[in-house]
Amino acid sequence: VFHDDQHGTAIIVAAAVVNALELANKKIDEVKLVASGAGAAALACLNLLVTMGLKRENIWVTDIDGLVYEGREASMDEWKAVYAQPTELRTLNDVIDRADIFLGLSAAGVLKADMVKRMGPQPLIMALANPNPEISPEDARAAKPDAMICTGRSDYPNQVNNVLCFPYIFRGALDAGARTINEEMKQAAVKAIARLAHEHSSEVAEKAYGGKPGVFGPAQLIPNPFDPRLIQWIAPAVAKAAMETGVADRPITDFDAYDEKLDRFVFRSGFIMKPVFTKARAEPKRVIYAEGEDERILRAAQVVIQEGLAQPILVGRPQIIADRLERYGLSLEPGKDFEIINPEDDPRYKDYVETFLERSGRRGVTPSRARTVVRTQPTVIAAIALHRNEADAMICGLEGDFGRHLRQIRNVVGLAEGEADFSTVSLLILKSGAYFLADTYITPNPTAEEVADMTRATVKQVRRFGIEPKVALLSHSNFGSHDTDSSLKMRKALGLLQESDPDLAVDGEMHGDAALDEALRARVFPNANFSGAANVLILPTLDAANIATLLIKVMADALPVGPMLIGAAKPAHILTPSVTARGVVNMTALSVVEAQQKV
Repeated sequence: VFHDDQHGTAIIVAAAVVNALELANKKIDEVKLVASGAGAAALACLNLLVTMGLKRENIWVTDIDGLVYEGREASMDEWKAVYAQPTELRTLNDVIDRADIFLGLSAAGVLKADMVKRMGPQPLIMALANPNPEISPEDARAAKPDAMICTGRSDYPNQVNNVLCFPYIFRGALDAGARTINEEMKQAAVKAIARLAHEHSSEVAEKAYGGKPGVFGPAQLIPNPFDPRLIQWIAPAVAKAAMETGVADRPITDFDAYDEKLDRFVFRSGFIMKPVFTKARAEPKRVIYAEGEDERILRAAQVVIQEGLAQPILVGRPQIIADRLERYGLSLEPGKDFEIINPEDDPRYKDYVETFLERSGRRGVTPSRARTVVRTQPTVIAAIALHRNEADAMICGLEGDFGRHLRQIRNVVGLAEGEADFSTVSLLILKSGAYFLADTYITPNPTAEEVADMTRATVKQVRRFGIEPKVALLSHSNFGSHDTDSSLKMRKALGLLQESDPDLAVDGEMHGDAALDEALRARVFPNANFSGAANVLILPTLDAANIATLLIKVMADALPVGPMLIGAAKPAHILTPSVTARGVVNMTALSVVEAQQKV
């Protein structure tokens, strides 16, 4: 059985060891390793390291009963006994002297500062217990300033996380038709991960970890878990090892074509959304869902809670929600896992009515009408909760007309300071990449100034995904080939954008194919302001943007995210009736990140 928690941990640990020994100029067959913990994962790590050259006699294993030594009877088994030492020493404290590597898969606090001080020069300390490591990185570094440190936590460098190799090792094995995963394939994964750490960190990985560039060294012994290049490095290495060791039933004959195929996996939603999910988990916010009785919302709420993305608030009738939770087999408990705002009976009802009247101003809303709206319009209820700071973000739109939801958000939440109007951007994730299109739902025929405004807002949203925008202003005209109202508008918008943000990669007006095909664009206009394909497509009208988005979504089997509403005073998003539960989860994570940045 190939177990990801055991063998996955072993592969990542081994990659860290390879790079740490390189930095310390040490040889694997000469170093001393001391382990705290002798469970399945720890033994898998040791076994793999032995196959890579670590000498068994240089491995000292401790557990809750002390050192594993020859003749010990307590808590022993045949797998642990392999590492029994012929010695009179009995504890971790006894054996830590001059150790080059500490491998901790045990419990918080077992490695003391005075033990670290007695380790060898430039030691590798892998304190992998979760949530609290065997020693904190701060204490370890204070005791041994030249130590290299790995943990299992995402808030420190060198996170030993199984997602670094899963499912990529399986991808390579399956693509080659491997009958088994042997030691050579594991070692191939180790070497691929270790080599990738030498590369400059990817943009996506940097954004996921706070925008800090990664450079190979003590703070980057292994790649970040969200580096999208992992599949491109690990899968081919594993497939080649399977072929070289004779266990591949479908040998890959064209690795260039295979590499191109793997490139397409990099851009699917998991990679695009990971930086957003990481940021959301770091500081979950309160997200209110207007259609709280909807099955998709309930299923999404379960995922949101399990993944620690947000604190859900559902607008709906408690009994209906409880019945549907039972019907769908969801293990959520109202009042414990999420809050409910009951439109039929909530103690804040009068306050909500007063707020609605205040926000409605002189729009002909009578007190009687306000009472009815607050009882019957869940989007209004969600918007009022958001305005009153009883929620940090809101999601609506699973039922009803987009325009009606927008009017209610406009009336209650309002525009953010400095925003001229609302606009929308839709993300489509294709095999070839991720593309943001605007304005897909609101502005029928924007002026040049409005095009420039929505472009700036879209660029800000794109950067939340850890993606650097390349903006194409689209038109039927190609770099001045026609002078029509539409093309002149997009040309003027380009000038406004270049004036306000000269460093922005933006160009136009241009054809859609020129935006995506650099070679074609170079033949028409060789001095464009960005290279490669544009990833932000600003269209001249609502018709063009909406039609293009829906056609691409269906014809190219694109995965949609959004639409994302831009311009609201607080994070508010109007989804569409076709959205899936996963789509709700994605937008929840994005809403949380927006709320974090509004504070």
